[in-house]
Amino acid sequence: MHVLSPGGPVDDPMATYLAVDRSQPRHECWVTGHMVAGLDGTAAIDGKVGALSTEVDQDLFRRMRQIADVVLVGAETVRKEGYGLVRLSDEAKAAREREGKPPTPPVAVVSGSLDLNWNLKLFREAPSHAKTMVITTEAADPAKVTEAKQHADVITAGTERVTPAAALQALASRGHGVVLCEGGPTLLGEFVAADRLDELCLSISPVMGGDNLPVGIMPDGAGITTFELKHILGEADTLFLRYESNPHEGHNHE
Repeated sequence: MHVLSPGGPVDDPMATYLAVDRSQPRHECWVTGHMVAGLDGTAAIDGKVGALSTEVDQDLFRRMRQIADVVLVGAETVRKEGYGLVRLSDEAKAAREREGKPPTPPVAVVSGSLDLNWNLKLFREAPSHAKTMVITTEAADPAKVTEAKQHADVITAGTERVTPAAALQALASRGHGVVLCEGGPTLLGEFVAADRLDELCLSISPVMGGDNLPVGIMPDGAGITTFELKHILGEADTLFLRYESNPHEGHNHE
C-alpha cells in the first residue's frame, strides 16, 4: 500500500490522455468509456449528469472528444441530455487535421426504437465531415428506419438488440479506430460485458445522494472484468482516474 501525495501542477491535463497509444485495440476498435460518478457511485442527479459534473470535469469531458474517431452514446442519454454537436477548440481541430483526421468526430447514437428527436442540432446541423450516425437493429420499425435515414446515416448492428461486436465492426469498417463511449450506464455495461471496453476514464465528483444509478449497468450473467489503474489526476476535490482493461487477468464472463 502507498500514500499518494499530490504532485506538481500539470500544464495541460489533456496531454496525459493524448499520449496514450490507442492504436492496438484488443478487438475491432479501441473503446474508451468516459463517465462521472459521485462518491456513492451515482451516475446522475435527477436523471442528468450536469448537476453531478464539476466545472473542471465538464471542461475535460468536452476536450476528451479530441481523441475520438467517433463519439458513441445511447439514445436515452441523448433524450435526457439533449445532446448537441461536438465542439472542439481551433487548436484541437488543427491537431486532429495534422493527424489526417476530420476537425471534429461524428456522433453515433445507439437506438433500437429509433424514438429520437430529429429536430436536435445533433441531426439538423451535423457538418458534412461528421454526419451523425444512428446504430439500430434488424427488428427496427421499417417506417422509422426510413425516417431516420432522412436525418442520419443508419447502421444495422444486431437482430433484436444492438450488439457491441456488430456495432464496432460497422464503425471499424468506416475507418473509426477509436470509439469514445459517453454512456449511458446501460450501454457502457453492455460493452464491458462483451469485453469491448479497453479504457475507462472515470471522474469522481465530491458529492453523494444522487440517483440510484451506477456508472455501469451489467446484463445478467455478465461476470467480472478487471482493470488496471494507469493514472490519477486531481483538481480541487475532483479526481480523474484512467483505467485500462487488464489483459493478464482475463475476463470472467459466463
